Amino acid sequence: MKLFLNPTRLVALVFGSFIIFGSCKKETSADTAQEEFASRASSEGDAESDEIFNEVFDNVMGVNADVAFGGTGVFGRMNAGTPGETARLTACPDVTITHLSTTSVFPVKITMDFGTGCTGRDGRNRSGKIITEYTNRLMVPGAKATTTFENYTVDSIEVAGTQIITNQSDIISTTCMTHKWKVAVENAKLIKPNGNYVEWHSTRSIVQLEGMCTPFIPLDDIYKIEGTSNGKAKRGNLLIAWTAETADPLIKKFSCRWLVKGVTRIIRQNLATNSPWVATINYGNGDCDNKALATINGVPHIITLP
Repeated sequence: MKLFLNPTRLVALVFGSFIIFGSCKKETSADTAQEEFASRASSEGDAESDEIFNEVFDNVMGVNADVAFGGTGVFGRMNAGTPGETARLTACPDVTITHLSTTSVFPVKITMDFGTGCTGRDGRNRSGKIITEYTNRLMVPGAKATTTFENYTVDSIEVAGTQIITNQSDIISTTCMTHKWKVAVENAKLIKPNGNYVEWHSTRSIVQLEGMCTPFIPLDDIYKIEGTSNGKAKRGNLLIAWTAETADPLIKKFSCRWLVKGVTRIIRQNLATNSPWVATINYGNGDCDNKALATINGVPHIITLP
């Protein structure tokens, strides 16, 4: 699953909160309602950014086996792990491959063009372009893929920024390799139609735990994700800043659409790390489902992930 908090609940909270402190220009600790709103808004901002760029990672890996794995993200299965679901490919995006050297296969630029709007297997509508330059196949240690965007939107959210994937894998034998990637997101910005936005930076490490010696069977692959991020979210008249850290490694299986385990902590700027308003998001005990548990000020909130 992707890290995402339900924006419908957030909208209701925003409406009530603006009645109380609509004239405020920045976050304060004036009252419980505002603390609750700020903690949930910062969690939503970090989670939504993480979800968008996790998907970009899957798409960059999924174009084809010549540049990475092939068959992941928009190029792969419908929500893997859902009972009764069958595999199929999507009708979009259009993919253009441009070799940047006349003497070798790499570097290569791949453009995923979703046109003016394309609804994918997951029901999300995308438009615009994802543009990635690969220095080598992303399975090769030292290979790098740098991704930028051109008028790219996901469900009316405009996406900007740069994602850089660097292969830091260790070779175990001629047939086995522990895949490891450093994934950095720089100067990201998600802009909503109502003018709200999120600015986000992230550095993560993705390390393979299982499936190293079965390179042609990606469904048995299991990965852990660790790292930090920071961002700012504009919500009406409020500007809320935070940092996030992996409290327990996040676990991702290729056989499941969602994260299945792990804990993230969301710490707002100027909050003590032991403040009750530090939010945590728990992704479960390893089962493949679309539920997570967010805890704010000791109160748990069940989250249904997309």
